[in-house]
Amino acid sequence: MSTYKVGVIEDVNKVVFFDAEKREPGDKQVLVKVDSCAICTLEQRVYSGVMNKYPFAGGHEAAGTVEAIGKKVKGVKVGDKVAVRLLNSCGECYYCRNGHENQCTTSFIAETQECAFGPGGFSEYMMMNAADVYKMADDIDLTHAALTEPLACCVHSIENGKIDLGDDVVVIGIGIMGALHIQLAKLKGARVIACELDEKRLEVAKKMGADVLINSGKVDAVEEVKRLTDGRGADVVFCTVPSSALAKQSVDMTGKLGRTVFYTSFHPDNPIEISPNKVHSSEQIITGTVNPMKKDFLIATRLLSSKLIDVCELISECVPLSKLDLAMEKALKPDTYRIVVRP
Repeated sequence: MSTYKVGVIEDVNKVVFFDAEKREPGDKQVLVKVDSCAICTLEQRVYSGVMNKYPFAGGHEAAGTVEAIGKKVKGVKVGDKVAVRLLNSCGECYYCRNGHENQCTTSFIAETQECAFGPGGFSEYMMMNAADVYKMADDIDLTHAALTEPLACCVHSIENGKIDLGDDVVVIGIGIMGALHIQLAKLKGARVIACELDEKRLEVAKKMGADVLINSGKVDAVEEVKRLTDGRGADVVFCTVPSSALAKQSVDMTGKLGRTVFYTSFHPDNPIEISPNKVHSSEQIITGTVNPMKKDFLIATRLLSSKLIDVCELISECVPLSKLDLAMEKALKPDTYRIVVRP
């Protein structure tokens, strides 16, 4: 039986490679030859020691081609280009059965490799359950398809924001998630206001379609948003930066009947001051968003396949799998967007 390489984060700042046996898929399994896998914050946190999950077969933003299928697989065929859903759900808990599998209480990360715990996208092959394999367009660039999962997260966030045509929408932070929020909000028919400290990232926001750019290091962002909206405040604000100070700012710049969405997790998890009377009298909604549902993932595959979302500007560099340690170091640099690992 032939073998293939799997990249594993064995300890802080330490990557090793294991040889895994290449198996034939079961009846409802799909063997995917990995083409591209992007490095997300999850893998960065494990690699840098913020999260202690060793050994960890990282990589949950992956795409590739179907190499073999089980006897009962109907949705894809050999040679299809696919994205894979690696943040999965149990299907059995209350939330899964209630149609909110993103809130699953017993599952989170798929395990596709036998050599180590983790989603296993930093590898040459992955064995997937057929239900977690999504066909993409034949002409899609698979490095772009690797960003299906982060796009799906943003799709879920945008749906929670409930944007109406003509809404004033603020996106705080123009990392990759903020950039994707901008494009999605524009598809919803909003005027998008991008709020960021870094001028280079504001330029990216402009390329993504932002209508107004605010450098929050030069002006009071809350007052500027109010000025731009005739004193009302924004209809929807998405906070994509893990800062409690910015979380409070996002609440403060949201107007009456508006929605504030905390997209990111916050580290450290410092509390913020909110006026309950303001929330009461303005009917402002403050909500979070976490993990994509199956529908969100499907929507993301369609948006990328139809080229309604452009991720070219959001891929900083492609690095060979054999240099996974170098790829991790590059991903940790604050001026990068996505580093994509390719076998």
